[in-house]
Amino acid sequence: MFRLVLMIAALFTLTACETVGGFGRDVSDAGQGISATAQAVEDEIED
Repeated sequence: MFRLVLMIAALFTLTACETVGGFGRDVSDAGQGISATAQAVEDEIED
């Protein structure tokens, strides 16, 4: 699952950024997606 998220984030980052500012937003969005996935997995484990 984590590997899939990383691959999607890398693909999104490489294809969506047109400027340095866009790259920063893309990296931030990818980080937020990874954090959300990690939190969901943690919540699932705790239940």
